[in-house]
Amino acid sequence: MTALILDRAGPVDLSLTAPPSKSLTHRALVAAALADGPSILYDPLLADDTLLTIAGLRRLGATIETGDRVVGVEGAGGPLVAGDGAVLDCGNSGTTLRLLASVAALADSRATLTGSARMRERPVGPLGTALEALGATVRYPDGHGLPPIEIAGPLRGGEVAVDGEVSSQFASSLLLASPLMPDGLVLRLASPPVSRSYLDLTVGVISRFGAAVDRRGYERFAVSRGGYAGTAYAVEGDWSSASYLFALAAALGGRVAVRNLDAASAQGDRRFVGALAAMGCRVSAGPDGVTIERDGPLQGIECEMSSSPDTVMTLAVVAALAEGPTRIRGVGHLRHKESDRLAVTADRLRTLGAGAEVEEDALVVVPAPLHGGAIDPAGDHRLAMAFSVLGLAVGGVEIEDPGCVAKSWPGFWSVLREAGLL
Repeated sequence: MTALILDRAGPVDLSLTAPPSKSLTHRALVAAALADGPSILYDPLLADDTLLTIAGLRRLGATIETGDRVVGVEGAGGPLVAGDGAVLDCGNSGTTLRLLASVAALADSRATLTGSARMRERPVGPLGTALEALGATVRYPDGHGLPPIEIAGPLRGGEVAVDGEVSSQFASSLLLASPLMPDGLVLRLASPPVSRSYLDLTVGVISRFGAAVDRRGYERFAVSRGGYAGTAYAVEGDWSSASYLFALAAALGGRVAVRNLDAASAQGDRRFVGALAAMGCRVSAGPDGVTIERDGPLQGIECEMSSSPDTVMTLAVVAALAEGPTRIRGVGHLRHKESDRLAVTADRLRTLGAGAEVEEDALVVVPAPLHGGAIDPAGDHRLAMAFSVLGLAVGGVEIEDPGCVAKSWPGFWSVLREAGLL
């Protein structure tokens, strides 16, 4: 796509629909591929990241058919076996590479997982160390602890500790494979996990596909061997993606109602609406979804967002429109995402006139007079969508590489266009 230039818009009065959850689609695909018997996933997200997971599972030997708002998976009833030497190109999807690393390690064969240039900078060492402790052989052809990662199974299972400070996906990867480990798994987290709500999503999917997890908070998880059972699974709406829709009401003024959201979801990013409420928005939830309204000024806040990482950029752009500074804590791990999200977000806010500083574990936004400018999202889908909201509030903002949103929401620009905002 060519660059998009956004004119100033608002106030708004919109009713929109959240896309399906990316995180739950990834996890359900893995469980279904390993399950005994067929599974049907209703309303899965079919975006670049989840299509990479489908391609990776197929490369490992899974049978997966995609249709209109449905995916059928013929479960292997055990480890996926692709033959020795399979290569999985995970593109820029860290979730794909990390989750499939443990899946590949279940089989008595060798596989290599690799990806984009940015992927080869994202750490995977703590997961590789845990896989070795559970019986796999792990090599890093280009450098220790970074992709590509070469894995040879099979995993035995047993007891292992993993570091949760960089990513909760290391633990999620091990847990998703654990029902097929001959010795089961006792997983201890050596440090409090970042993005811990994603572990709740993982445990929920494991349970939904028939395996049992015995847990003690976020410190210890135990899973016995038993496998998965094929099932019908409906993917709920995505609170991370919904944040951009809610932010339209906060940034432009007016009202936005978002359907296809579970107000009791385990998704950590549902806490984003609480941050908007603290800034001065009105929040209401009903059986059809959640509504955000704003008709007064926004106030800067201090908040902790370690379990809501994918909405930090959205909150930061809304904060640029508030009265007074905002400090977002618990977000140091965002340095290891599709981009260094702290540095890039701060830099792009300064491009449009706002004040922004990065601390060791926080992002500080100081409102100042804003103006138009060109925003390079550094290939990061969430930065492109977040800054589109600020662009509509300011006007004269050009979003470069708008096609990068296909990673999580291919229809994002169409939704804005149909809403009359483009």
